[in-house]
Amino acid sequence: MDLLNSLGAEGAQPGSQTPECSRKGCRSPAGWEVLWNNPKIHDPERRKIWLACDEHRAWLENFLAQRLFWRSTEPMGSSAEPSVGEDRGDV
Repeated sequence: MDLLNSLGAEGAQPGSQTPECSRKGCRSPAGWEVLWNNPKIHDPERRKIWLACDEHRAWLENFLAQRLFWRSTEPMGSSAEPSVGEDRGDV
């Protein structure tokens, strides 16, 4: 029995080719890139990216703005090449 393969195969679903919203629990297609950084730990030029659907765009912007992390929001694909260590995780 191959433990690694059995763990990966059970319940595994193929990854989606369509970028999904970063809001926790949302699997809607993303149409926006919410760019942010934490000035206490990131260089001023660095931008991390969360993806947003139309429904959660304002929620994600507000979440980041309250922490003074939000920098800009752009349509999907309009930002420059992703930075090293870019974060597209769930919030």
